Amino acid sequence: MSTTTVFINILALVALFIAFIKDRKKTKQSLIIALKSFIKILPALLLVIVFIGLFMGFVPRDQISRIIGNQAGFWGIFIVALFGAISHIPSLISFPLGASLIESGASLTAVAAFITTLTMIGIITLPVEIKELGKKMALLRNGLSFLIAITIAFIMGAIL
Repeated sequence: MSTTTVFINILALVALFIAFIKDRKKTKQSLIIALKSFIKILPALLLVIVFIGLFMGFVPRDQISRIIGNQAGFWGIFIVALFGAISHIPSLISFPLGASLIESGASLTAVAAFITTLTMIGIITLPVEIKELGKKMALLRNGLSFLIAITIAFIMGAIL
């Protein structure tokens, strides 16, 4: 476990302890709400963990590296960006998936493209956006978000 993880967990426990001292009733209510939220998200979390496990088990590392690795170039980034755009998984879960992809040979640029398109583009929610914003605005927002996400990915790849 990294020192950052340990620090964040200790900080959270200290904050919880302070909140408990300040107002026991509100702290208990907050913990109950947090537990209910955790139980609600648990099936999706487990499904994604199973998906990641199956993906990593069936797709060889060299194939991941070939498709979205450093040598994949623009088309590898484009493919993973499209996958991120059409995926409907919680962004919180995309970080462990991204780490697994990097460990399997994916480039940082590809993972950045996946995570940014996942969070910035809503293909699944596009019908709702069209209804609320209009077809032109919804398509313009998603199109520009896709271009910006790819730009961010290349910047992240250059920086990191």
